[in-house]
Amino acid sequence: MGKNKISLLLGGLILYVASTGISLKAFSASGTSSNSGNTNITSPLAKTSGSPKRQFRIDPAIPRDQVCPLNGQMFTKQEKDVWDKRRPLTVMIENHEEARPQSGLSYADIVYEALAEGWITRFMGVYYCDTAAGNVAFAPVRSARTYFVDWVSEYDALYNHVGGAGRCEDTTVDVRAKALCQIDRFGIKDLDQFGIGFPDCYRNPDRLDHPVATEHQMVCFSDNLYKIGAKRGWTNVDEDDVSWDKNFTEWKFKDDAKEAQRGTPKPLKIVFAEGYDKFDVKWDYDKASNMYKRSNGEVPHLDKETGEQLAVKNVVVQISKLTGPVDEHAHILYQTIGNGKAIIFQDGKVMEGLWRKSSRTARTMFYDADGNPVEFSRGKIWIEIVPSIKDVSY
Repeated sequence: MGKNKISLLLGGLILYVASTGISLKAFSASGTSSNSGNTNITSPLAKTSGSPKRQFRIDPAIPRDQVCPLNGQMFTKQEKDVWDKRRPLTVMIENHEEARPQSGLSYADIVYEALAEGWITRFMGVYYCDTAAGNVAFAPVRSARTYFVDWVSEYDALYNHVGGAGRCEDTTVDVRAKALCQIDRFGIKDLDQFGIGFPDCYRNPDRLDHPVATEHQMVCFSDNLYKIGAKRGWTNVDEDDVSWDKNFTEWKFKDDAKEAQRGTPKPLKIVFAEGYDKFDVKWDYDKASNMYKRSNGEVPHLDKETGEQLAVKNVVVQISKLTGPVDEHAHILYQTIGNGKAIIFQDGKVMEGLWRKSSRTARTMFYDADGNPVEFSRGKIWIEIVPSIKDVSY
């Protein structure tokens, strides 16, 4: 009887080992994982760029007669039918030198750029209209900061990031810098990657042609994020059936100035931090296209997905007071609510004015020197958050 028990135990052990080996082999071949939080699973197609896959072909003959409410750019009815069922999506994208070129910035309707720790700038792309026709790769996605939370709130947007500064119980972070605590407290529609796994977000060590540290590897995809948002009850309306734009204030827009009426300015240059020239920014104006082309660290700033230099119709310099570092993690703070000086670059010309934001959820409004709302040229808008006017030359 004892020998029979031993035989049964040995048989069961052999069967377990064999089945485990088969399962592991199948798992490795499939390249899938559970939808756990901080996953490091790499795509089986990791060397591909993840360039946008178009949901439909945009026929050149179809009229562009639908106005994007974020930046006034004109799109087709096909695209509007898609974005009408969604809300804006905001994504944190880093600007460490090792992480360049980034993926997806060229598809943002609006981009915010501000300093983070180490005097390295970080981007928040606002995606709504120009992602309607395709699944866009965002990379490298990085962590949330409190001042970006205030800008997310203007759009009642989905917020994609990888962790962030300061949970409520974290005593090492200044209370004003606790972005994760604020996300929870404010009811931000949070798409933290720590709750999103492969294939919606994953770490791709082979995205670039050089090795990078783990923190520079996170890739997420627009259509995937929108599907997750929809499962959580966040489409164009929220779980309480409130539309994202119920209290949204649209900016004013205008058509391009005729070429003969456009200026011929010197390049706009921004120094975010002395001695950190790899993060200096230059915008060169191209009169023929009426576009401002971006350079980062004295080289053209490219989007990996398109291979083209980033270019926008409008550049806004928002002068906002910087405080910090405020804690042992070197977190900094920006003034986001209140008012301050603004400089608007469009049509090859410069307009000096003011910015004003009355509350966390209110839209930041821009005004000319006479107090009239700025009319932006229809197209992409890049907002540079700068602590002092002395950091800007033009």
